[in-house]
Amino acid sequence: QVQLVESGGGSVQPGGSLRLSCVTSGSIFAINAMAWYRQAPGKQRELVATISGRTNYADSVKGRFTISRDNAKNTVYLQMDSLKPEDTAVYYCNARLMPTAWSPPQDYWGQGTPVTVGS
Repeated sequence: QVQLVESGGGSVQPGGSLRLSCVTSGSIFAINAMAWYRQAPGKQRELVATISGRTNYADSVKGRFTISRDNAKNTVYLQMDSLKPEDTAVYYCNARLMPTAWSPPQDYWGQGTPVTVGS
């Protein structure tokens, strides 16, 4: 079984910072890519940032968010700076990984961690 566990969410004032973490554990042969998504109330889930051999960001977070990865710990981070009220959402960790050497890559999700930005 593969598990993704996020942490680091919470409430913060506009302009503040938060750092999200996501630890992947279980049967893992290889992790192809990891990503952060978010879903605001009443909206569809959207991609925030991805990391594989390179990083990519949604236009709305470029220059404010930084995704990084510790391969030895199977952990991905999302450093969020200059937070805005519109960043309020539940943030989900995603990993595209191969559980075994003979498995095709599959998507796994964490349970989500809420982020609230407001005064």
